[in-house]
Parts: sequence; C-alpha cells; structure tokens
Amino acid sequence: MTVGIVGLGLIGGSMAKSIKARTAHSVFGCDLDQETMMMARMCGAIDAPLTAENLGECGLVLIAIRPNAAIAWVREHASQLRKDAILVDLCGVKRVVVEALAPLAEQHGFAYIGGHPMAGRERGGFTAATDDLYVGASMILTPDKRTDMQLLETLKDFFLDIGFAGLTFSDPEEHDRIIAFTSQLAHIVSSAYVKSPEAQRRRGFSAGSFQDMTRVARLDEQMWTELFLDDADYLTGELDILIAHLQEYADALKAKDAARLCALLRDGREKKASAGGN
Repeated sequence: MTVGIVGLGLIGGSMAKSIKARTAHSVFGCDLDQETMMMARMCGAIDAPLTAENLGECGLVLIAIRPNAAIAWVREHASQLRKDAILVDLCGVKRVVVEALAPLAEQHGFAYIGGHPMAGRERGGFTAATDDLYVGASMILTPDKRTDMQLLETLKDFFLDIGFAGLTFSDPEEHDRIIAFTSQLAHIVSSAYVKSPEAQRRRGFSAGSFQDMTRVARLDEQMWTELFLDDADYLTGELDILIAHLQEYADALKAKDAARLCALLRDGREKKASAGGN
C-alpha cells in the first residue's frame, strides 16, 4: 500500500519513520518547509514527495497538520482522492474537524475517520520525530454510521504494525471532552506554573517534580492556541474546576487548618489511586 502523509512534523514525521521502519508500505509525504522535505527524503522517511499528481496512488492518507489547515487541505484535494482511499486526520481535536470532513468524504466517495494518536514529545518538528514514538501508545478513532468493519480491520492492522498497543474508539464529543482534561489542561497548567519568578531562581533547588510540571510548557503556542479555542467550552469547564480546587488548598493554608489541608491531600491521593495509570 502507498501511504500519503500531509505534514511531516513530530506526528507526521514519526508516522513516516515508523511506517518505513516496520512495514513494506511506500510513503509519499509533503510539508511546507523545504528543509523538512529534504531531511525526510535523505533519511528515507518518505519515498517521494506527495503531489497532486500522485495523491491518487495512495490507499491511505494521513493528515498531520493543524485543524484549520487540515480542513483546508482536504477541501482543496478531495476530488483527487481515490474512491477506495481511506483518509484519517490526526488532529488533537475532533468535533470541528469531523464536522467539516465527514460531509466531504460522503460527497466525494472516499472513506474518512477521525483519529488522534496518544503520543507526543515536548519538542516538535521533523528533527524530533522518531520511529518508536507510537510504540505502546493508544490510537483513538472516531467511527460513525458510515464506518464499516473492514475499514476498522484495515486500520487496526496498520496502526498495530507501526507500534501502537491498541485502538480506542470514541465519538468527537467524548474525545474533545476528555482530551480537555487529560491533555489541554495539563499544558495550560504547565505554562502558568512556570511563570512564577522563582522559576528563574530555582537552579540547585529543582528535581523531578519541577521537570514533570514544566516539561510541556515548551509548547508550540500557535498550534495549542488553535486547539484550545476549538475546545474552549470543555477546556474552560475544566479550568473552572481546577481553580475551585486550588482555592480550597489556598484557603486551608491561609487559615493554617492542618486537618483541612491533610483531608484535601488525602482526597487527592485516593482519587489518583482510584484513577489508576501513571
């Protein structure tokens, strides 16, 4: 199979490298940055540039760019996709993308399903992409009433082949609600936390806790602004909950209420234990 990849940053570049390292599929890729294209060709991550002329050769097309750009690209190229092609977007939000792309797929006759690989690093770009980024990760897919079992089997085989541990099925609404908490809120907290003046004076005083809290503050502000705004309803709800909980800790500290503070900490520990995971 020939796989087309639109966008060769961290996500798309890692897809390309994983496909070439673990399968016999051919990869056509495109990126607006010409240096990225040169590096991708030179390291063997892609077999050829993805163009309007060879797009029709691709049985699977992965869209690994920002939501608005992904929608614009598919609108421009929908008529060039094969009728038996599968299109998967890899955007970090699903409602706005699926709402735009599902009708295009139905209109032009190709298969489409929303996707989101649960993997990443604090640094982006092709130079940060690796062929093991997806090893052990979960791949979220958002099937709808038009999705048949054969398509899901094809995608399951493909994503497992390149290292994913399994598939998680959701719908766009559930995806965006949960991802607001598990991903987007963490990036906002990290960005806000590192703004304390003490962050510049902490050398010699920081260890794992500081690193854990600040790692994802090294974000791409343009991309995350778009993702946050596309999910603003759920994200602001999570922020309100967090702010209310933080106020509880602040109130207990100001009152020097040891029993209340201990109860808050115990509750957090128990909730973490019941939630499981890392």
